[in-house]
Amino acid sequence: MAESTLKQTLKQKIEAFRPRTQKLNKEFGEVVIDKVNIGQAIGGARDVRCLVTDISYLDPQEGIRFRGKTIPETFAALPKVPGKEQPFVEGFFYFLLTGEIPTMDQTQEIVADWKARSAVPQYVFDVLRAMPRDSHPMTMFSTAILAMQRESKFAKKYATGTMKKNDMWEPMYEDSMDILARLPVIGAYIYRMKYKGDTIIPADPKLDWGGNFAHMMGIPNPYDDVARMYFILHSDHESGNVSAHTTHLVASALSDAYYSLSAGINGLAGPLHGLANQEVLGWIKQTMKKLNNTLPSKEQLKQFLWDTLNSGQVIPGYGHAVLRKTDPRYVAQNEFSKKHLPNDPLFQLVNMIYEVAPGVLTEHGKTKNPWPNVDAHSGVIQVHYGVVEEDFYTVLFGIGRALGVLANITWDRGLGYAIERPKSVTTDMLEKWAHEGGRKI
Repeated sequence: MAESTLKQTLKQKIEAFRPRTQKLNKEFGEVVIDKVNIGQAIGGARDVRCLVTDISYLDPQEGIRFRGKTIPETFAALPKVPGKEQPFVEGFFYFLLTGEIPTMDQTQEIVADWKARSAVPQYVFDVLRAMPRDSHPMTMFSTAILAMQRESKFAKKYATGTMKKNDMWEPMYEDSMDILARLPVIGAYIYRMKYKGDTIIPADPKLDWGGNFAHMMGIPNPYDDVARMYFILHSDHESGNVSAHTTHLVASALSDAYYSLSAGINGLAGPLHGLANQEVLGWIKQTMKKLNNTLPSKEQLKQFLWDTLNSGQVIPGYGHAVLRKTDPRYVAQNEFSKKHLPNDPLFQLVNMIYEVAPGVLTEHGKTKNPWPNVDAHSGVIQVHYGVVEEDFYTVLFGIGRALGVLANITWDRGLGYAIERPKSVTTDMLEKWAHEGGRKI
């Protein structure tokens, strides 16, 4: 198969970029860019600037920027699926890898490429079918990715002992493209097998990545646009979040993309990370039930939120480790919902919470960011279109997140980043340095 425009462009960019990284490491490696304090050491390395990615950046005021573009700029620039509101996910991946907005022809190249790679080995389905049906869908999803590791082109090439360091990104790229092509098939298969009476819907070769996922899920349009939007919004969020960092960490040991992504998906399954969208929806449903399944007045809702906070609970979906304004990913979903599901009761409640909660949280004074994050909204849209199985939501998140983390580890391999190995200290050391007013270098 001839090299695609995407791969040729990426190769040129990696080779042009590599000297920049080498120069920084060789000539400026000792330049201090941050001071780590005891709180950061104990608190999960919060805000320690020690990871590098050019794929995305999380700005406290503007939210996530993909390759320098805000979310609205990204959606506006990318080629749209004909007759649809949302862009091709395939074109978005081209953009993540290269920083360039692809033409429609370049986008269609990836559409065709992913279709050609999309056949999932039968043994993967056999593994899934051997698992207990009450297994969590994220366990199934991670297991399916890991089971495919025998397909790894990187592992096969590395085993020959002939691969040069500067060439290691190419089989990583091939593995990433293979995985991405198959994830919608795997995700939809798990959904139909587990929740829809084992009635599997075959892929439609005429459809794009997002549209085909909606088709295989068995959900009519405009859920295809929901899928495209959802996967792009959840694709990447810098390198420090658990799923991105874990994928990077495992890949830094020269593990292939299958091992690395499966590990990242396991991190995504945690309640403090990808599982949060499921918890937010559960809370919204409980709130509606406590309010007798009717929309409250703003005063009634305000009192309910105060009662929630005063009982020692939090308002799920509000606050963010970095952002200090409304998450633009929330805004994008909100705009879609206003157009397509304005009369949905859960959506109306979400909107009312948005009007009331920031004021309550500001007055409460115990949160740095009283504004909603992406999780405050995403579950409501899924419910509206019939995906009521809340424990499946993190699989949807995982399919989207794979776009960003696989783009990142392809670049990590292209630039020859070292194995990640931070230094640990003991509590005795921390206490000694605390007493001395700091570590004496």
